[in-house]
Order: sequence, then C-alpha cells, then structure tokens
Amino acid sequence: MSTHSFELPPAKEYAPYQPGPFRLAMDLHPLNLAEWIEVDEHLPAELAEKQRLLAERHHEVFAALPEAAAGAAETLALLVDHLPARFPQVYHLNGDRLHNRATAETWPLAGSRMHPLELAGRLVQEDLCLMGRDPASGLYRLTGACLCFPSRWRLAEKLGKPLDAIHGPVPGYAAALGAPMNRLFERLKSHKPVWRLNWSVVDDPALFQPIAPAGPDYATNVTAANAGDKLWLRLERQTLRRLAASNDILFTIRIYSRPLSVLAGQPERAAQLAAAIRGLNEEMRLYKSMRPIIGAALAWLDRTAAAGCG
Repeated sequence: MSTHSFELPPAKEYAPYQPGPFRLAMDLHPLNLAEWIEVDEHLPAELAEKQRLLAERHHEVFAALPEAAAGAAETLALLVDHLPARFPQVYHLNGDRLHNRATAETWPLAGSRMHPLELAGRLVQEDLCLMGRDPASGLYRLTGACLCFPSRWRLAEKLGKPLDAIHGPVPGYAAALGAPMNRLFERLKSHKPVWRLNWSVVDDPALFQPIAPAGPDYATNVTAANAGDKLWLRLERQTLRRLAASNDILFTIRIYSRPLSVLAGQPERAAQLAAAIRGLNEEMRLYKSMRPIIGAALAWLDRTAAAGCG
C-alpha cells in the first residue's frame, strides 16, 4: 500500500472518435519523447493489478522469445533513464535500485533474475510489446511482450507472428493498412517516434480482457436507462519507437477505461461518440463486439447530447 504524500495527476481524457463513415487508418502523430510514458492517479491500482496478473496468470501476460533479449534490455534501460527524469516525484534512482514512491516498491536492476521486459512492464501503466525484424522474411514479428491489459487478444496466439497475421482479424486491415504498416515498421526512425489512439465501447470495465464475448449476439443486461453505468469507453493510446541499439520496435499500449457516464456532463462529446458509432460498418461492429449494446449506447448518448442542448 502506498503512503506517498503527493498527488498524482488526473487521467487524461482523450476523445479520438470522429463522426462520419468509419475509415480504417493509422492516423499517426509525431510523439514528443518527453510525453512517451503517461503517469496518473490510477498508477498504484494499475500496477497492483499488473503484479496480481503476473503472479497468477504469468504465462498469459508475459512471453519473450530468445531474440527479444537485446530489445528487452534496451527497453528497461530507456525507462530507467526516462522515468526519474520525467516524473521525479514518483521515481527515484539510487545506484542500481529504482524506487517507486507511489507504490512503495523498490526494484533492483543489477543482477535481477527477472526478464528485463517483465521488469520494465512492472514499472509503468503501459503494456510493452517488442517487434523484431525476421532476417529470413524481412518482416517484423512479435518477439516479446508484457501484456497485462489486452483488448480481446491473446499473447500466446500472436507471439512470433508478423504484423499481417497479428492484425488478421481486423476487418479491412490487409487491404487498407497491410502495406503501409509494413513500410512504417521498415522506415521508422529512432528519433521520430509516433503515437495514435483507438477506441471502443464495451460492457466490461476489466483491464485484462483477453477474449471477446461469445458470439455476435451475446446476452446483455444493458439498457438505455443503465447504459451510462453498464458500458465503458475503452481507449488505447499507442506509441511506436525504434530502439536505436537493437533496431527493434517498441510498441506501448496504455488503456484508459471509463464508464460511459463520464460523458454525462459533456453533451458535445456524447454527440460525437454517437455519430462515430453510427458510422461503424457492420463488420467493425461485429469485430468490436458491439452489436448487442449499440441500441442502448446510442439511446443513452442521444439523450445525454439532447439534454445539453436544452
């Protein structure tokens, strides 16, 4: 239990949803490396959840192939440099020990028997995925990850696979993004990292969601009346940066899970989200497992938007 006396900043409120017909796009933005990692009020709870998952479901949330070793060590070194410099009120480096004042944890860095990618994943709210270039095919494939908060995908099923196979279930990925994503990974410069956002609406607040609901028309108790409390806006902030020494690409995923009711006092955002949901094609509604909850979500959002106009 943390006994820190300082206040952690509130979680950021991203709103990446756009009105109009859905279009699959990378929608990348240049990343200021000072903003690479985000720390907020949920840090103690989310790191505690990571510790629980790594203790109870380790084989589901951590895996690394031998070829991930160099990238994993580089990732840990980058975080050990970045965190105390960017968040000195939270992280303190004392010799070869990194202390987290928000969680009262101290991590020995030298001689640790823990895999460096797992140790790195225990330090931050982001999940960490390493992509390494396969010498035989020239394609980047997933070589290791500390993935405690997956959005309905299993690490064991993706490990060792290239981008096209990882994103195979995404409707339209091969045609719209397959080639551009491969080019991005090939050409990404270590001094030009990027970031992007994803969004979905789900009926489960859990951060650890390795599987989707069973079937496209699963049973739900969500109604127009209770959707604000029964549905959750799940956002992903993703960053991509090339690691200068190993040449691997580090992919970070930060999950923000908030009840739909946070939009109760934000009618404009409620209207934007409603328009974005209406713009989803049927394939994407199925992929996001949203079909059984869309009616209730739209009714609640429309009512919220209308109340703001009144």
